[in-house]
Amino acid sequence: MKPIMLIGLVLIVFGAVAFIFQGITYTSREKIIDIGSIHASADTRKTIPLPPVVGGLALVSGIVLVIIGRKKS
Repeated sequence: MKPIMLIGLVLIVFGAVAFIFQGITYTSREKIIDIGSIHASADTRKTIPLPPVVGGLALVSGIVLVIIGRKKS
């Protein structure tokens, strides 16, 4: 498989995932209290938003790269 087609397929998958999930959510553990033998922490959820435009651009550019890779063979 040509590298240009592989990049195109990765962009198509990324674009589809960006459309479906609209962002990446992850959990981080933050230390609140750390006094001697007393320890307290809290889990916080953070989200990195992905606008639909990013997913659309990745999807379209991936399709274009796959088409270009096919025509060159």
